[in-house]
Amino acid sequence: MSKGTAFHIQDWADVAPHLVAVASGRAPADLVIRGGRVVNVQSREVLDGWEIAVAAGRFAYLGPDAGHTIGEGTEIVDAGGRYVLPGLCDGHMHIESGMLTPAEFARAVIPHGTTTMFTDPHEIANVMGLEGVRLMHDEALMQPVNIFTQMPSCAPSAPGLETTGFEISAGDVAEAMAWPGIIGLGEMMNFPGVIAGDPQMLAEMAATMRAGKTVGGHYASPDRGVAFSAYLAGGAADDHEGTAEADAVARARQGMRSMLRLGSAWYDVESQITAVTERGMDPRNFILCTDDCHSGTLVNEGHMNRVVRHAIACGCDPLVALQMATVNTATHFGLERELGSIAPGRRADMILTSDLETLPVERVWARGVLVAEDGRCVVECPHIGWPDAARASVHLKAPVTTEAFEVAAPEGANRVRAKVIGVVENQAPTKALTAELPVSDGVVEGEGGVCQIALVERHRATGGVVNGFVSGFGYEGRMAMASTVAHDSHHMIVVGTSREDMAQAVNRLAEVGGGVTVWKDGEEIALVELPIAGLMSDSPAAEVAAKAEAMVAAMVACGCTLNNAYMQHSLLALVVIPELRISDLGLVDVTKFELTDLFEAET
Repeated sequence: MSKGTAFHIQDWADVAPHLVAVASGRAPADLVIRGGRVVNVQSREVLDGWEIAVAAGRFAYLGPDAGHTIGEGTEIVDAGGRYVLPGLCDGHMHIESGMLTPAEFARAVIPHGTTTMFTDPHEIANVMGLEGVRLMHDEALMQPVNIFTQMPSCAPSAPGLETTGFEISAGDVAEAMAWPGIIGLGEMMNFPGVIAGDPQMLAEMAATMRAGKTVGGHYASPDRGVAFSAYLAGGAADDHEGTAEADAVARARQGMRSMLRLGSAWYDVESQITAVTERGMDPRNFILCTDDCHSGTLVNEGHMNRVVRHAIACGCDPLVALQMATVNTATHFGLERELGSIAPGRRADMILTSDLETLPVERVWARGVLVAEDGRCVVECPHIGWPDAARASVHLKAPVTTEAFEVAAPEGANRVRAKVIGVVENQAPTKALTAELPVSDGVVEGEGGVCQIALVERHRATGGVVNGFVSGFGYEGRMAMASTVAHDSHHMIVVGTSREDMAQAVNRLAEVGGGVTVWKDGEEIALVELPIAGLMSDSPAAEVAAKAEAMVAAMVACGCTLNNAYMQHSLLALVVIPELRISDLGLVDVTKFELTDLFEAET
C-alpha cells in the first residue's frame, strides 16, 4: 500500500481494531520507516532514531523500535538519517489562482510536500454558482491528497457594488454544509455587512456554526476597534488579510487564528511573524498559508514548502514554522485527531527531507502511499470531466471596438484631475491616487505612468464597459493586457496604453474562451488559455506554467517592473480590499464601500 494508486482513507473508527493489532504486534504493518529523525510537531522536538509503522493508510505506531510490527509483506524504508515530518497543510487558498483544476493543482504541489489543502472556490462560484462549487468539490475528493472545500460565502463579494455571473444564497450554504468534503465557510469578505448585521451574511455564518464547522474570515480594514470586535462576534475564526505585526497581535488577542500568507504576490509573513519571533506570542494561534499562487510559482518555486522556508528565513524556529504549516492548521479546522502530525491514528501523510531549513522534498507519502519522489508525482490525479457549460463562459454582446475605451472629458476641459488606482507591489491593497491628465479631442489620455483600465462585462453579454485609470505597472509604448481572471466577479479586465490593442486583447479572449493575453504594437506576444470558466486549464501544470512565464516575460517587455504583476492585475476588481477598485458598476471607493466618480469635482 506504500506505492501505486491513491488510497481512499477509511474512518479511524472503522480501522481502529486493525491499528491496535499492528501497534501491539499481532498484525503486520504495511510500511515501516526506520533510520530517520522524526519531527514531532505535537511536542516540538526531533526524535532521533524513532520508527514509524503505517497500516490502512494511517500511522499505527511511533516509537524507538517498530520491529514488532514487521511481518511478511511489510515494506521497510531506510530514511538514512534524514528527517521525517508531517505532510504540509495550506490553511487558506484558491485553487483557481493556480490557473489549474483541482487535479492538476494537486499534481503540481504534491512533489513539494503539500498533502492537505483548505480551499475556497469562490472564484468559480462567481462564474458558475453552486454548480461550479460542486464540480470543484467533487474533483477535490478524487485526489490522492486531502483537499477540503470551504463553501464560498460572498458571491458577490460586496452586494450593490458589483454584478456576478451567479449569486450564492444562505440556502446554498446550508445545502453545501451536508456535502462530504465541505469543511466550513469560505472567507467572509463582506465584513461591512457582518458588522451592520446583514441577515444573509449572519445566516450563512449561523448555518456553518450549527453544522459544527469553521467560519473563514477576511477583515481587510485597518480599524482594530469596535468594528473589528463586531466582525469577530459574528463568528469569523481566522483571517489572512493582515499586513503588519499589529494585525497579527490583534487577531490572536481576540481568539482568532492569524493566517500569515506568502503567495505569488502577497508577502505578508515577514511583517507579521515578529509577533512570535520577537514579541513571544503563543505560536499555536498562527498558521501559514498561500492564498493565491499561480502556476509558475508552483512549478518553479514550490508551495507550502516555499512558505515554511520563507518563515524560517524571517527568523522563525524551524520546528515552530512546521507547526504553523501542520498541526496548527489541522487543529484550527477540527482535524487534529485526523491529520497534521505523525501520531497514531492520523493519516499517514509525511515527507522525507535532508534539511529542516531549506526543506528539499525527497519523498512524499499521503495516506501511506508514496505519491512523489525526487520532484515527480508518481500517482494519478483523476479529472472529473468538465462539462461544456464550464467551457463557454465568455459572453460579449458584440466584438469590442476602440471607441468603447474612450473616456469622455467634461465639456471644454483641457486637463482633468482623475482618480487613479495605485498598485502596491507585493500587497493586495491599492492606493487611491489622483493625477492631472491631458485631454485630446474631448477624450482623456493616460500620461506619466498612468494607464487606462477597463472592465468588460462577460457573464450576461450586456455590452457594458467601465473605464478608469491605473498606475504602478510601469508600462511603456503601445500595449494592452487583458484577463478573464478578475477577482472576485471575474468579468474581463484590460489594462493598456493603446485603445486599439485593448480592443484586440478583449476580442482575443472572447475567441479562445478566456485566459490572459498580452499585446504589444498591435501583435499578440503572449497567451494563456484558461477555457474552464475563464479561470482554469486542465492541461498539465508545467505547460500552463510555461505559458504563464511567457506572459510575465511579455509584461516585462511592455515595461512592467513589478514582482508578479499578473496577480496585481487580476485583483484590480476586488471590491472588498481598499482603497480603490473597478467593477461593472463603476469605480469603487473601498474605504467607504460606495461607488465614486472618476473625476474629482472642481473646487
